[in-house]
Amino acid sequence: MTLLNDDYRHQGMRKHLVQTIKQGPGKVSDEAVLRAMGAVPRHMFIDDSAFLSLAYADQAFPIGCGQTISQPTTVAVQSQLLRVEPGMKVLEIGTGSGYQTAVLCELGAKVFSIERHKPLFETTKQRLVRLGYKATLMHGDGYKGAPLHGPFDRIIVTCGAPEVPEALLGQLKLGGILVIPVGPDGRQKMWSWSKIGADIFDRQEHGSFSFVPMLAHKVRG
Repeated sequence: MTLLNDDYRHQGMRKHLVQTIKQGPGKVSDEAVLRAMGAVPRHMFIDDSAFLSLAYADQAFPIGCGQTISQPTTVAVQSQLLRVEPGMKVLEIGTGSGYQTAVLCELGAKVFSIERHKPLFETTKQRLVRLGYKATLMHGDGYKGAPLHGPFDRIIVTCGAPEVPEALLGQLKLGGILVIPVGPDGRQKMWSWSKIGADIFDRQEHGSFSFVPMLAHKVRG
């Protein structure tokens, strides 16, 4: 796809970022994920010019509404845990800047993404269209998922949940995977839930992470 203002310097910084992710503690080895991370122009997902010079540092940044653009290693780890294959339907809870959304699109997923904050939803929808990423974006309550579009092959939650929402588990296909950070503010454990039967799930923990909290069951304008 054609990218705006994505020059050789940005491309070089992305290559360095991919190497950082590959060699880091996240143990990201999925080549499809690494290629996707190398393809997405992260600097175009940061609105605050104060952070642009650090766009390819392996760290999170604020994006408004009390939210952040996730650390690239975290995005790569969650993407690897999802085990996305081209054509899969993926539900993302917490669109945020759209960075993770774009990575999922690069992996060939058919992405449905929910954002609670109306300003972020509107800004990100325009950004993704401008960059050529096709995803179905919704302004709504992530706890409820998107039952009208489900069931889903994969579901990813990009904010810290106090518990695993039952509605999301119910929207997984048989063989589907939910990746979700669970725990108190800033101290979550990453979990994957694989649906192996009717209401039967294989659960695995994948280490500690820090996310902004998944907010209460209401939609903010």
